[in-house]
Amino acid sequence: MTTLDSRCLDAFPNWLRSLGDDARALGAALERDDASGPAAKRAAAALNYLFKSLDLIPDGLEDLGFIDDAFVLRAAVAGVPADQLAGQAVLTRLASEAGLVKEFLGEAYARLARYVDGLEQSSARGRSVNDILSNPAVRADFVREVKQWADGYAVPSFSRDERNLVKLKSFLLAKLPA
Repeated sequence: MTTLDSRCLDAFPNWLRSLGDDARALGAALERDDASGPAAKRAAAALNYLFKSLDLIPDGLEDLGFIDDAFVLRAAVAGVPADQLAGQAVLTRLASEAGLVKEFLGEAYARLARYVDGLEQSSARGRSVNDILSNPAVRADFVREVKQWADGYAVPSFSRDERNLVKLKSFLLAKLPA
């Protein structure tokens, strides 16, 4: 087992355990009075991904089902200018942890970053990112749904098995647009 594999097998289960809290933190960032600009757009896009019916890895898939969601949150926040993350410890942590995703995916991380960038133009449950950011009522409903999702999120297992990393990378390389 490589050092990178070991680090991933240590980190990824923790990311799954914190996914609900991470989603709540991004939702709270959207509730701030000054929530606008790139940080809000990326937070809304990443959270909207949680509600997509067809995401990169189906949510019910054994150990892997929600790790793509954790990756998307991290990659989204990593794309926010650092000065906009100041004072937001959870968001700063997520941005930092994107470095491990980048190491894990190698050159394919650029594909994930492009995919996450594209989420800003996508919709889920009939809501676009623009709708969420421009309409206070839609934003309030969206944040409420994020909190409900987080409250109902059941942490999946992610066993410390190198085969999970192989399957994860294979899924992502097959699903991420080139």
